[in-house]
Amino acid sequence: MTLRPGMRAQDAEITAILSGMPGGVQTQGPWIGRRQLFIRFAAEAETATMYTVTALTRELKRLVARSAYHSLVASGHDVLGNAPFLAAVLWSAPPPPLPVMIDTDGQRPDAVPGLKSHVALLQVTTTLASTLSGGHLERVVETLSAAASIECPNALVLRVDGSESDAQILRVIEEAHRASAATSIVIHPPLGADGALEPRWATLQERAITVHGDTRVLPAMPPEEGLR
Repeated sequence: MTLRPGMRAQDAEITAILSGMPGGVQTQGPWIGRRQLFIRFAAEAETATMYTVTALTRELKRLVARSAYHSLVASGHDVLGNAPFLAAVLWSAPPPPLPVMIDTDGQRPDAVPGLKSHVALLQVTTTLASTLSGGHLERVVETLSAAASIECPNALVLRVDGSESDAQILRVIEEAHRASAATSIVIHPPLGADGALEPRWATLQERAITVHGDTRVLPAMPPEEGLR
């Protein structure tokens, strides 16, 4: 791996545990439907492989050469807990250069500044129920704010099950807007029994865009269709 300005030689040997690097279709958020190469960080119970920065960079170059992708996406367990590893890898983006998306739960805002200039989209993906519990919303807001402060495009993806009130959803949208007026907010509600979105969601979107103009409501793709 070629060292870039600001990288130390030892950064090439930082390690991380990955559950795989599949190709697939993004199932949620503003890049939904994009063909991506996933860098999936592993949870404890998953079958996993340890990679150094050098080894992962080499593997990414090989995979990109074999197929066409819109972008890379770092996802899986505690992505930003591996921010130093990820930043070192992104200094050596595989040719041809691909946009990089990070899909995180938004619970490590302090890790965001270290990724400055590497990331085309920082996406915070969460369910509304978890966002409203404990200090989760505060950290989500801090993550969006941290991304905005380094001029990193950012998005908030809310998965809802229909049990939430409009007031709860609008509260989260208001907080996200205060953190980053340029964020892209995507709400993924469930489909009705007829396979269509219920009228409630059109009404909610009408209210939401008065709070934050870039708010979309659309169904997420099922994981099996997205090949995640």
